Parts: sequence; C-alpha cells; structure tokens
Amino acid sequence: MSTPTARPSVLFVCVHNAGRSQMAAAFLTHLAGDEVDVRSAGSAPADTVNPAVLEAMREVGIDISAETPKVLTVEAVQASDVVITMGCGDTCPVLPGKKYLDWQLEDPAGQGVDAVRPIRDEIEQRIRGLVAELVDPTVTGAS
Repeated sequence: MSTPTARPSVLFVCVHNAGRSQMAAAFLTHLAGDEVDVRSAGSAPADTVNPAVLEAMREVGIDISAETPKVLTVEAVQASDVVITMGCGDTCPVLPGKKYLDWQLEDPAGQGVDAVRPIRDEIEQRIRGLVAELVDPTVTGAS
C-alpha cells in the first residue's frame, strides 16, 4: 500500500486568461482528474473566455463555458508547485521554490476557431507530457 502524498498543483498564466491558460487548465483537469490541483489566471484578465476557444474545446469534448478569467495573485503562485507561463512576460511573480516553465504559444485572441485548433492541439500534447511527469500513468489510466 502506498502512502498518500500531496497532490501536485499547477498554475497556468497568460495575459487575458481567456484562451491558452484556460485550454491548458481544462486539458490537465480532463486528463489528470483529481490527481492534480489546477488553477489558471491572467495578468490582465479579459471579461470572458474567447468564444473560438470555447468552440475548439467543445470539438474535443471539453466544455469550459462555465469558466471565467481570473486575475493573477501572488497567493495563487504561492499555492502552486509548477507555474506555466504563456506570454505574460515580466508580470508573472517569480517566487523561490517553484518550478517555472514558459510555453511559447501563439495567442488565440482575436482569431477564429480554425486558428485556435492548432494551438489547442499543441497545448494538449504539452499537457499529456506534463501529466506523465506529475502523475503515475497507472493511476490516471492514461493511454
């Protein structure tokens, strides 16, 4: 019998928290379930999630229509083990003891669903790699 360990926590950050970070958070929640605590935020959050992002995610069976962009806080960074930034530059607080990854991804803002699909697919591939690092694949039933 294995001893329970604290779940890893991941924070995805982009500027508006309306596209890339929302897709990444949704994929991680979808693929890792309860094995990982997932947060997303933006340095300058939009009012709503990008409609093209909603449609692109719906196409792969993930509904994020209930999500709303959230403002990035130091507390969210403090509560996370891994912070993945997506184009927020110097506005992301850097704290000691956290693992930081910077994913260079095209910004879907103002683009249609055709332009969002390849961004979505790249995010999904990166998330699958992250799940393999963070979670024992036998626990999640990942294939």
